[in-house]
Amino acid sequence: MTFLEVKDLHVSIDGKEILTGLNFKIDKGEVHAIMGPNGSGKSTLANAIMGHPKYTVNSGDILVNGESILKLSTDLRARKGLFLAFQYPTEISGVGYSHFLRNAYNTLNKALPEDNTREVFLTVREFYEYVKKNLDAVGLDQSFLSRYLNEGFSGGEKKRSEVMQMLVLKPYLAILDEPDSGLDIDAVKAVAEAINKLIELGTGVLVITHYARILRYLKKLDYVHVVAKGKVIKSGGKDLSEELETKGYGWLGLEDK
Repeated sequence: MTFLEVKDLHVSIDGKEILTGLNFKIDKGEVHAIMGPNGSGKSTLANAIMGHPKYTVNSGDILVNGESILKLSTDLRARKGLFLAFQYPTEISGVGYSHFLRNAYNTLNKALPEDNTREVFLTVREFYEYVKKNLDAVGLDQSFLSRYLNEGFSGGEKKRSEVMQMLVLKPYLAILDEPDSGLDIDAVKAVAEAINKLIELGTGVLVITHYARILRYLKKLDYVHVVAKGKVIKSGGKDLSEELETKGYGWLGLEDK
């Protein structure tokens, strides 16, 4: 059974329909990329999967392990093993970064008891050492653990932080909404290497991006999907992302806005 299945999904925001019958499947351990023109529905798909309250599902369904999650709140969807790395991570003053990570990790351990690959940390120090290893993996300083969540982080630090959270939490499916936007080439490489560590853990990964550059650094890429006008209009392998990079969307009868 496929881990996540999106079936004929129609989604609107502020009364305007953005997704117009989108179909999509991804299983644990698979790596997919979604590309497409601005306004095509890529971020809408990510937010709809996680249950963002501003997005209204008009029809269709979102299934995890064959069961609909449409009636579940965002936190309950996360407890199913879903994770979204935001395009624009929010600064949350007063929420300690380390405290946030430990609570989230322990909550997932309780929600996913059948997964015996998740470590159980009996002390705060044990968890702290675990997190430090993952900080090193994305090139963040240990001082970040004493700060508030995303507060004062640069754009690149926020992106690295989002991926580091996924390394710590080890979701079944990680959705990354434009993890490469606004980053220089060194930061893109660092984020890609962190994603590769997720891939090695067997996490399903969905990368939403405009550009092929971050995809070139991934150790694995099973499928590339083009979304336009609220639907998946074409799917292929890694070569499709390179074709889009060189030709744009005009050859598909589309134009980026």
